[in-house]
Amino acid sequence: MSGEKRERGVLGHLATAFRLAVVFAVIAGLIYPLVLTGIGQLLFPFQANGSLIVENGQVVGSALIGQSFTSPRYFQGRPSATGYLADASSASNLGPTNPSLIAQVSQALGQVLAANPGVAVTQVPVDLVESSDSGVDPDISIQAALIQVPRVARANHLGRAQVLALVVSQERGRFLGLFGSPHVNVLELNLKLEALVRGGGGQS
Repeated sequence: MSGEKRERGVLGHLATAFRLAVVFAVIAGLIYPLVLTGIGQLLFPFQANGSLIVENGQVVGSALIGQSFTSPRYFQGRPSATGYLADASSASNLGPTNPSLIAQVSQALGQVLAANPGVAVTQVPVDLVESSDSGVDPDISIQAALIQVPRVARANHLGRAQVLALVVSQERGRFLGLFGSPHVNVLELNLKLEALVRGGGGQS
């Protein structure tokens, strides 16, 4: 008799454990994600949907993921260790004395100097020659944008003051006024640049 009671007790505990597992699976695996998704869509729809930027009805990118801009007409962003592939986001993981990293930085520095005549080595900020931890950083520092102003203005037949004012208008401050440094989003800056050119902002 005691054996039967023990068996029923074990089965009862197993049944209880199974029911709890199902309940927590539904709560944590279904209800909780749905609630958070609903809150995100309601309060932060832009961020919840990937911070996608739409231009003329077409998605041109995300405010969170960098892109490659090679034309001299555009502001150029940080180098990427992943080719700006978001699904392969990572840093190069190369140490500061690694010959490969030194070669990459030297090559990037040479490209920046060649693309922006008159800029001295000491004026080139680190974010134009080194990739970020994510490899897809969409932002550059204000200094990185400013040293590109003469080239961008010349290539688009704009006045330097116009392009400088554009950079200043797109400046974002420190997060919460404390963290990070002032920066601009490269994609958003280039879209504003395109709008300025299309609007007849260029010089004749």
